[in-house]
Amino acid sequence: MNAFTGRMEGRFSRVILLTAAGAFILMVGFIRYLTGTEYALSLFFLFPIIFSTWYVGKKAGVVLSFLSIFTWLSADIYLIGEFSDPWVPFVNETFRLIVFLLVTGLVWGFKTTLESQRALARTDHLTGLPNRLAFFEAAELELSRTRRFFLPLSIIYLDVDNFKAVNDSLGHDAGDKLLEKVAETILKNIRSIDIAARFGGDELGIMLPETDVDGARRLAEKLKLKLNEDMRANKWPVTFSMGVATFKNVPITIDDMLHIADKLMYSAKKRGKNRISHQLITGPLPGENADKGLHLKPHFF
Repeated sequence: MNAFTGRMEGRFSRVILLTAAGAFILMVGFIRYLTGTEYALSLFFLFPIIFSTWYVGKKAGVVLSFLSIFTWLSADIYLIGEFSDPWVPFVNETFRLIVFLLVTGLVWGFKTTLESQRALARTDHLTGLPNRLAFFEAAELELSRTRRFFLPLSIIYLDVDNFKAVNDSLGHDAGDKLLEKVAETILKNIRSIDIAARFGGDELGIMLPETDVDGARRLAEKLKLKLNEDMRANKWPVTFSMGVATFKNVPITIDDMLHIADKLMYSAKKRGKNRISHQLITGPLPGENADKGLHLKPHFF
């Protein structure tokens, strides 16, 4: 429902922008008709073309380029007597159209390049998962929504047991393939609204919006089962320790939540590895050193 609402809001915003851009172009064309042929107003057409290309897309820029030329040409046809030759407006508009389309292409190319660079800066190059930076950005937005609607939220902090032994005995290529498989399995078994990321090394995290204790436990058990099956199939001698923290109230930061889930994960490792350590956090915790004075009494399974 939230995704559908977001798409509808995005479409509505684009419709408003395109309507405003079209109205602006028609207004400039009318001013052209009122002022005659002496004033060059081409620059004013570029503003809506550039904005629409950037915020709506390349097709929008192309459509508005043609609308601009049609509007300008319509005004010039009414003023045809002021030109030395009746073909002048058509020649001028042809060259203006070429310029408008070139600007559209340049703006769209710059935007796609910028977005690609942003994506690279927020993506783990090995697994294709978001990195820590991207996780925090997405999680902060989800955390705000969770607070606003008083929804439960869970965090899974996952660590590969004995990962160093794989690198040492089988080589780093095997270790890389292992992590790629882990990421693939996680993505296959989580929802589209869940946020998975690689924090570095063999540590990964998953934020589970609107997920209570039972939901978080079921997913953690499913992931551990699937991951262990994959490891056995590939003869990789590793298992998985997970810390799962479910927050009934969410008054703390992402850092604090991850810190608690991380501590739960280490408690699973101390318990013998290949375990899940899960706890429901109910009390309001302070922002800094959120777990100070918090007695973790996790359930192991």
